[in-house]
Amino acid sequence: MAALDDFNAEPADRAVQALRACNAAPRFAAEVVAGRPYPDVDALVARAEDVVRGLPWEEVELAIAVHPRIGDRPEGSSPEAEASRREQSAVGSADDAVRTALAEGNREYEERFDRVFLVRAAGRSPEELLAELRRRLANDEETERTEVTGQLAEITALRVRELVSANVTDERASQRGPASEERNESGTEPEQS
Repeated sequence: MAALDDFNAEPADRAVQALRACNAAPRFAAEVVAGRPYPDVDALVARAEDVVRGLPWEEVELAIAVHPRIGDRPEGSSPEAEASRREQSAVGSADDAVRTALAEGNREYEERFDRVFLVRAAGRSPEELLAELRRRLANDEETERTEVTGQLAEITALRVRELVSANVTDERASQRGPASEERNESGTEPEQS
């Protein structure tokens, strides 16, 4: 809970900056920060999803513009690129046929909808992602916009949850200190249980 407490107490500009890595839509971070304090992580995540689902299409487009294609290796070391690499890690295990089909499907999707195919990749196999891509190619523009917004909300929710969870992990690690400093009275490192 300390990470949520930190998020709730963080100066607004720092909280906004942290949330921008979860979703690049201009209004997203400010609206989530304006809802502080959150009583628990689930309330924060639910608010993040609600904000995304309420964004105008122009802001959704801005948010998805920073997302790489499914199957492409995200470039750079930004928090967004690092998150995309983690979320798409399963695609790295895809066989050549699936990779080729994803690349072709991405091209077809972009020609049809004039944007990158956005899907929550975390927890899905390459084959599931390919099936989802093929299914959504049959959508009309309005249906696909609704699906894109829903997928963006899911991705954002995962990233927001990870953001506050990462803070908990970072805090625990810093409280323990380096293992080399953990010694018992005899001067040896304690056994880990």
